[in-house]
Amino acid sequence: MIREPFYDPKKSYEENYENGPFGAFKDPKKYENTGEPEYDFLGNKVYLPFGIPAGPLLNGRFVKAALDSGFDIAVYKTVRTQAYPCNAFPNVVAVDLNGDLTLEQAKNGIISKDSYEAPLSITNSFGVPSFDAQIWQKDLAEAVAHAGNSQVVVGSFQGTKKGDGDVDAFVADFVLAARLVKETGAKILEVNFSCPNEGTAHLMCFDVAMVRRTSEAIKNEIGNTPLVIKIAYYENQEALEKLIQDVGNIVDGISAINTIGSAVRNEKGEQALPGEGRLVSGVCGESIKWAGLDMTGRLKNLREELGMKFTIVGVGGVSSADDFKKYREAGADAVMSATGAMWNPMLAQEIKKV
Repeated sequence: MIREPFYDPKKSYEENYENGPFGAFKDPKKYENTGEPEYDFLGNKVYLPFGIPAGPLLNGRFVKAALDSGFDIAVYKTVRTQAYPCNAFPNVVAVDLNGDLTLEQAKNGIISKDSYEAPLSITNSFGVPSFDAQIWQKDLAEAVAHAGNSQVVVGSFQGTKKGDGDVDAFVADFVLAARLVKETGAKILEVNFSCPNEGTAHLMCFDVAMVRRTSEAIKNEIGNTPLVIKIAYYENQEALEKLIQDVGNIVDGISAINTIGSAVRNEKGEQALPGEGRLVSGVCGESIKWAGLDMTGRLKNLREELGMKFTIVGVGGVSSADDFKKYREAGADAVMSATGAMWNPMLAQEIKKV
């Protein structure tokens, strides 16, 4: 169901950060669960293993609204060790897709449109902005404290690549970010390996050696605190198997997928999102559900084949109770919704009623 979104795509990131959330998240009535929580998510009891992934929850107000609205897992938007600017407005644009966004179609490019309507797919391009640590640490700590006994706030972070190509410094920045997030009291940490231009490969998650090195360094820093890695869609099964073989026993969870990248142009053939390097952006929503479900099933199979225990977080195109059920049946231990939840802030409550 399309409702007023809690992130307003007609406003800049800065306006949303300062004045949001909107819609039903603006002043949510606290959802009251009944009975006892039955599910475990990385050592934390929850009523429903369902939440909102890194991206839409810009700050503590957004996180608190998500928790109050019945989402038992809320991921605070990815932070960095230092301030980092957001890409130019607009940052969210609807795309004209009816059905699945196939990998072939993504390579050929897609067209944007003005209206947001079901089945909804969008492209987003923020550039992983961040405030200084002294700002987001206090805000995240307050959000963590707001969580009920059957809820959990996840702290998402990533390192920032410097222009000198110093790989050691890059890894060290990931470790520092992990330390700063853990200091907020976040019970689970998620490292973002799925955004472009931050590794030696186009997406860092495809650079298996770097993923392993960085994951090991982070775990050495945070100890027993659960670590989830966020990855993109793997077209190549051998590459995915190599990743799981290398890190499946190091990390505690794997979240997939983020988005599918594609060149996005308007009806005139012009670049939909202004600015250098923004022709290709991540597509999310209904059209990538097939990819999220596919990755969930493949991760489950590899976990069984390799005798591993990592938690699987299924993400991509979840907009209904039926979608949640499909992900669980595919092997997801937890499920998250970004686009679907943005335009239907009551989604968690709807799933809990089924």
